[in-house]
Amino acid sequence: MSDDMEAMVEERLSVFDDEPDLNDWVEVMCGAAMAVLGIFHLIEPGELVNPDVMRWFAAAVTAAGAVWAGHGLKDMAVKEVRRSIALLEMANADTGVDTGLIRDVLLNQEAYQEFLVHAYESAWEDGVISEEEMKELKSFQEALGITDEEAAEMSVKAAIKSAAADGEITDQEAKSIDKAAQAAKMKPDDVSKAVTEELDKAEKK
Repeated sequence: MSDDMEAMVEERLSVFDDEPDLNDWVEVMCGAAMAVLGIFHLIEPGELVNPDVMRWFAAAVTAAGAVWAGHGLKDMAVKEVRRSIALLEMANADTGVDTGLIRDVLLNQEAYQEFLVHAYESAWEDGVISEEEMKELKSFQEALGITDEEAAEMSVKAAIKSAAADGEITDQEAKSIDKAAQAAKMKPDDVSKAVTEELDKAEKK
């Protein structure tokens, strides 16, 4: 692994550095030593104190040592898992095309088209689509494989819905709708019908 890659991994892991790695080894070694000492006195309680008392004490020391060593091993394992996750995330960051997203778009075209409609509605909220907003909408359209004709119709519907949201359509909004309809080559009757439907919906709310 290169030095730059190592530095990036360490930077990502720094948020988890709640204790030095040396502490983990100390926990494992001390815990193991306590467990060995406890097991020894379980087998050979000696004559310093009552053998039964010594065995109970040795059992407690063994259990405490095992828990301590286990805690150290757990911390070491968690840090290794975090390191592996960081490496995988960095490896996947430069994979290029997201095939999963492409598959999802192909299988759920209607849902993603609805997303574009909402994007047009948001863009029409101020009554006009800026050049920057149009570029963004165009990028969505191309990504979703939607034709210019379909996108133009979506734009008209979104403009009408946005304008009719307050129950009335101003002259400026009407001009914007007319401009969008001309770009979509929609018939005036179809536009009028769509406007009427949206106004009726707004009145019922």
